[in-house]
Amino acid sequence: MREPASAPPDGAPADDARVLRALAVLEALASAGQPSTLSQLAARLHIPKATLLRLIESLETRGYVIHMPDSRGHDRGIALGPRAAQLALATLSNNAFTRGCRTVLRTLVDVLGETCNLTALDGDTVLYVERVETTEPLRLEMRPGMRVPLHCTASGKLFLSQMNALERNAMLARLTLKKMTYRTLTDAQLLAAELDRLAARGVGIDNEEFVRGMVAVAVPVKDATSGRVLAALAVHAPTARATLNDLLDAVPKMRDTAARLAPLLHAADAAPPG
Repeated sequence: MREPASAPPDGAPADDARVLRALAVLEALASAGQPSTLSQLAARLHIPKATLLRLIESLETRGYVIHMPDSRGHDRGIALGPRAAQLALATLSNNAFTRGCRTVLRTLVDVLGETCNLTALDGDTVLYVERVETTEPLRLEMRPGMRVPLHCTASGKLFLSQMNALERNAMLARLTLKKMTYRTLTDAQLLAAELDRLAARGVGIDNEEFVRGMVAVAVPVKDATSGRVLAALAVHAPTARATLNDLLDAVPKMRDTAARLAPLLHAADAAPPG
C-alpha cells in the first residue's frame, strides 16, 4: 500500500494545489482504513486546519467524504464517501485488473463449480467488485457494482467479524437488520454472538439468510504485510446443488485463491492515475 501524498509545494499553481490537496486527502483516508479526525489529517498532510476544513466541506458536498457517526450519533471522524467508492470501482475495472482478477476467480470456479465473487466494504454495504459465474443454469444473477447488505451476507458478516469491538458496535447500531428470509438474524445480540464465532474461524457464512435456497462462504483477502482486510472472496451456491458444509470444505482452496488476489489489489492501488 503506497503512502498518501503530502500537501503540494507552496510554489504550485493555485488550481493545481487545490486538486493535489484533494487527492492527498482521499489517499490519506483510503490508507488509514478507519475514520480520521480533522487534526489527524492536518498533521499527516501538513495542511492548515482552516484550509483542510474548507476542502473537506467541498468533498463532502460532492459525496467523496462523509462524517461517520458512532452508536450515539457522535462524529467519529471523516471517511471516504460513496462517490469515492464509485471512483475506486471504475479504477479497478481497468482491463489489466479485470483480466488478472477474472483469471484467478475463473480457476476457482472451475475447481468448485460455483460462482465466485470479489467484494469490498463500502460504507454500510457490501460492494461487488468482480465476479465469475458458474455455467450451471441455476444461479443467482448479480453483477459488479451491485451492493448487498452487511448483516445477512457471507462477505458482509466477514467484514463485520473482522472489525474491532468499537467499530463493530457502531456499525451494528447504524444498520437496519432487515429480515430477508426466515433465517436472517434480526436481533443485534444474536448477530453479535454469531460474528464472534465467525471471527474465531476467520470466515463469513450465509446460511440462506440473504436469499432463500442460497448458501455462501467468504474468506478475507488480506495485506500480506499488515494483515489488514482488503476485500473478501466469496462463493455461493443453491442448496439444490451444495450444502453450507460443502462450501466450508472449500475454505482452504479459497484461502489460496485469496492470497493470489491480494497482489492484484496492491497493483491496482499502486497504478498511477490517468
